[in-house]
Amino acid sequence: MDAAYTDALRLSYEEALGHANALTDHISTDHFSANYIDPPDWAIGPFQRDPSLTFRLDGQWDDPTGVGWTSSAIFNPSMIERDGELHLFYRASPRMESLASRIGHAVLRDGVWHDDPANPIVYPTLPNEPLGCEDPKVYEVEGRYVLFYNANRRTEAGEIAVDIMGMVSDDLVSWEKIGLVVPLEVSQDWAKGAVVPRDEHGRAVRIGGEYLMFLSEGCGGRPMIGHSDDLVSWTFAEQPYLDLSSLPGSLFEVACAVVRGDDLVLDFFYADENGDFSAAQANYSVDAPFTQLGLHRGGSLAWGGLQKVDGRWSFAQGWDAPRGERELYVYKEVTK
Repeated sequence: MDAAYTDALRLSYEEALGHANALTDHISTDHFSANYIDPPDWAIGPFQRDPSLTFRLDGQWDDPTGVGWTSSAIFNPSMIERDGELHLFYRASPRMESLASRIGHAVLRDGVWHDDPANPIVYPTLPNEPLGCEDPKVYEVEGRYVLFYNANRRTEAGEIAVDIMGMVSDDLVSWEKIGLVVPLEVSQDWAKGAVVPRDEHGRAVRIGGEYLMFLSEGCGGRPMIGHSDDLVSWTFAEQPYLDLSSLPGSLFEVACAVVRGDDLVLDFFYADENGDFSAAQANYSVDAPFTQLGLHRGGSLAWGGLQKVDGRWSFAQGWDAPRGERELYVYKEVTK
């Protein structure tokens, strides 16, 4: 790691320590997912917290970059089960929703969370990662695992850019970075999403014989869909798939996609008619994944995907942790 890269990491960390945003400082999971009004049968949720599954991060990780990095918030995680154990991949940041993030891993064994002693398992090492690595999304694919994350950098003009990156693993413990997943000519220096339809176990689901990736925020304002046979190599094409006119509102980002029987449900983050942060879900058939059948206000905003835990659709989030406390709460679908 050369001196210029180390200096960029140190500056990014120092800037993150001063981060504050009035809109996101008070964001709450319950605001989006605790109550739905007359939900249709295809909607997933509402959700309530299960206190028995709260994850708490104690102590500070060793900093492999050597810039003195620490965290005060953990959030935007992804969960997946393997061999009866629940694996948690989460974003750790100097401040809630700041840049200069790293990604950690923990495992739930016999009802007790164990933080991975190798953490952080994802931290800046590549040229496009000096502003941090964040927001993991993990999928099982034919016995292996792929984890997507966002890498942050600056363009030549000094603007913040977001790249979608990938990693692969055979065991959810040892990972290999595979680099850029969404080409720059597609992202145009900003892409978010990496949303792949998955089932209740976290397995990526083929639709029409292939894996799909829904990109939403970025890409020059174009709705883009990725196509892949292995979740590693992708091609992308413009494809409209979401119409918010009946809500009404404007899309920020698709959070996750769930395949349940013949239904495909997209859970997304948008600005409502008053410009306020809101969540909603859209319904499709797996036979026609871009033909919208219904919309309903209310959603999980499970950035890492929904996963069944103890037989109920679940996700984790850390937005409601007290300031400075590094806690993630698991939310489960309310029994109907």
